[in-house]
Amino acid sequence: MATQKPAAMEIHIENHYRSKIYTSSSPISGHVSINTQYDVRFDSLQILLLGTAKTRIDGVSVPQTTCHTFLKLTMPIPESYYPVPRVLEAGRTYNVPFNFVIPDQLTINACSHTVLNDAVRDYHLRLPPTVGSWDRDDLAPTMTRVEYAIKARVLRHKEGAAAATKVLEDSQEISVLPATPEEPPLSVTENDKLYTMSKRKTMRRTILSPKLGKLTVSAAQPAAAMLSPDGRSATATHAQLDFSFEPASAECAPPRVTAVSAKISAVTYFSTSGVRCLPNLGDWSRNFGYEGGGSYSTTTSIPSSSLSSAPACKVVWKQHLRAQTRRDSGYGSDLPSDSDHSGEASGEGPRWTITKSAKVKGNRTVSDTAPVYHTASLQVPIRLPTDKKIFLPTYHSCISSRAYVLWLTVSVSSGGSSSSLTLGVPLQIGVKAAMPSINPSAGPLPPSFETAVEEAEADAYLRPRVLSAPAVEFNRPYQQEQGGAPPGYADLRPRARSVAVHNS
Repeated sequence: MATQKPAAMEIHIENHYRSKIYTSSSPISGHVSINTQYDVRFDSLQILLLGTAKTRIDGVSVPQTTCHTFLKLTMPIPESYYPVPRVLEAGRTYNVPFNFVIPDQLTINACSHTVLNDAVRDYHLRLPPTVGSWDRDDLAPTMTRVEYAIKARVLRHKEGAAAATKVLEDSQEISVLPATPEEPPLSVTENDKLYTMSKRKTMRRTILSPKLGKLTVSAAQPAAAMLSPDGRSATATHAQLDFSFEPASAECAPPRVTAVSAKISAVTYFSTSGVRCLPNLGDWSRNFGYEGGGSYSTTTSIPSSSLSSAPACKVVWKQHLRAQTRRDSGYGSDLPSDSDHSGEASGEGPRWTITKSAKVKGNRTVSDTAPVYHTASLQVPIRLPTDKKIFLPTYHSCISSRAYVLWLTVSVSSGGSSSSLTLGVPLQIGVKAAMPSINPSAGPLPPSFETAVEEAEADAYLRPRVLSAPAVEFNRPYQQEQGGAPPGYADLRPRARSVAVHNS
């Protein structure tokens, strides 16, 4: 015969199902149902919305585990919901309602450790997404988790005890994908080891043949790919590739771009202590070592169908003439660029670059570089494969972060030989804000902040004013002091100040 549970406590969330995704400003309503098999004496009831982050580092000796509670919202329970006396009677069902709203921002107490600047603090005070408990692969390791849950507790306070005893407890986990707006592009430097914004390669027909020229491929950070509030779809974005070819002679043609492929790497950072900077900038392994933090990277290919709209044959090279140089001597002075005028502003005078412009060989003048160069550009469409994987938004919290790298591989062919160049540019993934549902029966919605500001400015402009000539007493002191004329530079001389001396 199966034995019945001595006590039952369940959390019921309205319109909730296992794969439902909550976002910023989403309401969470429901009730806690309590039904005991025997009388239970208690002192208080807690209903909480908790957000916790957990990380684990497998050290040499023992694993290090850190748990950080960044969100804790308590539902106030009126005294009228408590039975008198505070005893849960056997066989009786008690229902306690609750209402929560997913916040847009964390309180300042959520990040209390030291950070390098306010920008890092601002990132840490944003809600991170749920990590590690999705119905699809979220590209995260088992060493980091972010959980949101509704928890209900029945507590009993004992005399002399420092903490209350949990008599009953239940938890209901939910999935949260907070709204994440698009951020400005990162300022990537050579010290940022994760990214490669530009590459240069010397082109040759064969290994032993003379060089044809130098090819430079550069890319800029594309616009953010914005996820829908449920994470099921994402907007397409474009990455621009800029090509520059400096031929060894005017007869050398630029290489032919044969193919472009793209991959995206999801890099998850985790640490057992508070992270002071953005881990995707700089050198993560050098700043945090192997004991204090770690990273996990996994790469996903971009479907070739999303790249079909940008075939390599669309690359059209444009030829440009270089600036004319002096030919009357073996040396020439390049004209100063805009950046060269910075010396004039600092008082150092203009800076000129002296370069050797030509070599004399017999009766011919042989130039070191061709008088022309070639440029081209290509827009590469990027669409995230959200059908089988869920791409979490880019985030940085106190002990974990997620960043993305878009790898662009360009294949080129020149004179029968082929080669490739791979760039790694930052890609931000954001989440669109959910549109509020409009209920016509609830009446008109309150005005937005922008509308309220515009109405206030219009009211201030249309407010009636009284225009009149100033009183005579208002102008008299100025006229007596200045002699009726506007002030001049001579009137700005320092005035004598009277000092009172008191004899003791």
